[in-house]
Amino acid sequence: MTFSTPIGQVPRIGTAYEKKLKKTGITTVRDLLFHFPRTYEDFSKITPIKDLKEGGTYCISGKLLDLKEIRTFKKRMSLITGLVEDASGAVKVLWFNQPYLIDSLKPKDEMYLAGKVLRDKAGIYLSNPIHEKLKEDMEDASLTHLGRIVPVYPETEGMSSRWLRSIIKMVLAQMKEVPETLPEEILHEKKFLPVRQALWQIHFPDSLAEANRATSRFAFEELFYILLFILSERKKIAQVKAPIIPFSAELMKRFTDKLPFHLTDDQKKAAWHILKDMEKPRPMNRLLQGDVGSGKTVVAAMAMLSAVKAGYQAALLAPTEILAQQHHKTVAQVLTPFKITIGLLTGKTDRFISPKLPSDYIEISRSKLLEKVKDNKLQVLIGTHSLIQDKVKFGNLALVVVDEQHRFGVKQRARLLRSATLIPHLLSMTATPIPRTLAMTLYGDLDLSLIIQLPAGRKQIITKIIPPANRPKAYEAIREEIAKGRQAFVICPRIERTEKTPKDTEVKTVREEYEKLSKEVFPDLRVEMLHGKMTTKEKERAMRRFKAGKIDVLVSTSVVEVGVDIPNAAIMMVEGADRFGLAQLHQFRGRVGRAEHQSYCFLFTESNSHTVRARLKALEASTSGFELAERDLAIRGPGDFAGTKQWGLPDFAMHQLTNLELVEQARESAKALLEKDISLKNYPLLREKLADFREKLHLE
Repeated sequence: MTFSTPIGQVPRIGTAYEKKLKKTGITTVRDLLFHFPRTYEDFSKITPIKDLKEGGTYCISGKLLDLKEIRTFKKRMSLITGLVEDASGAVKVLWFNQPYLIDSLKPKDEMYLAGKVLRDKAGIYLSNPIHEKLKEDMEDASLTHLGRIVPVYPETEGMSSRWLRSIIKMVLAQMKEVPETLPEEILHEKKFLPVRQALWQIHFPDSLAEANRATSRFAFEELFYILLFILSERKKIAQVKAPIIPFSAELMKRFTDKLPFHLTDDQKKAAWHILKDMEKPRPMNRLLQGDVGSGKTVVAAMAMLSAVKAGYQAALLAPTEILAQQHHKTVAQVLTPFKITIGLLTGKTDRFISPKLPSDYIEISRSKLLEKVKDNKLQVLIGTHSLIQDKVKFGNLALVVVDEQHRFGVKQRARLLRSATLIPHLLSMTATPIPRTLAMTLYGDLDLSLIIQLPAGRKQIITKIIPPANRPKAYEAIREEIAKGRQAFVICPRIERTEKTPKDTEVKTVREEYEKLSKEVFPDLRVEMLHGKMTTKEKERAMRRFKAGKIDVLVSTSVVEVGVDIPNAAIMMVEGADRFGLAQLHQFRGRVGRAEHQSYCFLFTESNSHTVRARLKALEASTSGFELAERDLAIRGPGDFAGTKQWGLPDFAMHQLTNLELVEQARESAKALLEKDISLKNYPLLREKLADFREKLHLE
């Protein structure tokens, strides 16, 4: 058995368990062994039976003297009673509803038990304890579930910690070789446990100190890989050439003078850093992080203008057709006065805006559009994944802007950045509020631009968690805003009902809410729906009608999460708010408040969970995505932070990113190794590991 053995080939893992494991992302033996415990239970202290006290939880060791089953017909419950003794005395044991124990346990069995001590009329007893039998010739050190420090794994439906412990122990015992990927000099310098020993100690530690020692090794290792990957990519980028785009103060002044608004200080600063980066002969690789509605597109347009006026082309890659069309319109508004031709290429659309007819789209065949791109007659091309097809060939591409960059894999971007001689500059934009501490850890000062200020005149959105009893008041607020000429969004977690389980009936669906709102709540208003199962044409039509003010209430799924710009929308109502991540809720909220009128975000939830309430309270109290990200980080930890899953970072690594001291150590080790061997030719296993990261990690 090796790290790469498929999980389905592991003994004792049948088809049902294979499916469950794959659902949690465990597809190989390596995935299983790196599925680390979330905590430990200390059952290493064995208490003599004579010292048991009512109300305490204890672990005991002894011999089973007696075992019998009692059936209580009134309650239809099975009771198994037994008596266990050690050298100090005996205690009654009681198991509820576990009739199979009468066959699996026998008098004279040597065993360990752990549970709570309760009292009845006859005296104290051990209630419903977990147990582990000592087999013949089995030493105490071979125990898996009791008599030691026991791992507790992240809860997964249908896979208990007990089952996982047994499987992981069997796999570890059968592993002939465990490849060591950390360089020997780092192991020696940091006094880390070798990988095989560390895996045993993280799953079945001799002590909590050893568990911590193993955790430190793996925490460092994950950070080391991430930073080695980032630093090696940067070193590679530093060795290739990019087009030099001279900064023109006069051009930028003409651009800003034509804008119908003033740039914020943050926008000016971000634009300055980007334009200065593009003057350098190495490719820019900058992340522009700005809250929803902070004006990132205008900053990107300044970079595009600079590239085009230097004789090059620019491309903007968007995650959805709706957003690509919106960017096309926004960029055209600010760039056509500079005699620039701007194309749009999506799965269904081929068109461009010419400086000669700046107010009209010119529909064109795909082949003609691609010909213009190849001949450099079309200077800016905006689109979706369609931009990265092999047949799209740029004549002179110098700048690639990727919006919501985590939505595109590294492979896809590499295809867009293809060039025989020069590598284009890359600007990634995101409104996903990555906590600053994490962003700085990963990107550092040099490659990160932040836009925190909102444009002048915008009012803060008022966010409220609405109790079920106040739902009619929320509907009344929507009606009042619509009477003022405004519009409203209603977001639901699902399109339609999938199952008829009690849990499922609580979930609001687009179809049902649309029926309810259009027929019962707002029969006099114009209510329509928008969801992912509609065709592109239907979605575009709904958005066009909403934007034109022909719809009062739009009932939608999360398709409105990214970038949809409806300045007249004043209310965002989110059903089942607990079913969305905080970053996603913040994105929804950003669909309103895009003009000068007061806007509102109403959150509904059926959940009484303390964590859910704390998260929604954080959203209620925070208007800044950055501040919100830090709060979410404090409430849930980095591994659960909404958006990080999209980065492709392993959960275990995410939990280490706030340990700045460990990050610094890993950075120094990665830097030192690359200075010594930039191609890692003496570290073949590390090279393989980095290739794997290149596939999975969605960071530039």
